[in-house]
Amino acid sequence: MSLHPNAQLNIVDEYASSGSGDDINMIDGLNKRQSTMPSSSDRQKRSRKATGDVIVDAMLEIAAASKMRAAAILNNEDRFSISKCIKVLDEMQGIDQRLYFLALDLFENPDARETFISLKNERRLMWLQRKSDASIIP
Repeated sequence: MSLHPNAQLNIVDEYASSGSGDDINMIDGLNKRQSTMPSSSDRQKRSRKATGDVIVDAMLEIAAASKMRAAAILNNEDRFSISKCIKVLDEMQGIDQRLYFLALDLFENPDARETFISLKNERRLMWLQRKSDASIIP
């Protein structure tokens, strides 16, 4: 039951004039209970805040996952970069100039770079020679 503030004051005045302090304390306790009980708008605000918090948390998780994915992609690209392929190619023995330049052309293809780096050292030369033979055949 909600009373108009002026009506509450009138009731307090009546009890105060009757001389009963217990009655005033009872009314004062009623006012405190009414002010501490959440209104429907307070519950709606808390509900919206909770929903907003869930959305913010989800967006932060999406951002973190996106950052991790981007880092993984960059790491993968660095692993199979053209410069890394050339470094490995320069360290190989038995590469003539024609095979060397064929390898550089192959390194323009990301799949060829990944294959080249993923092969064991002793297989890389054979793979390049096979690619060279395939490029000569019309």
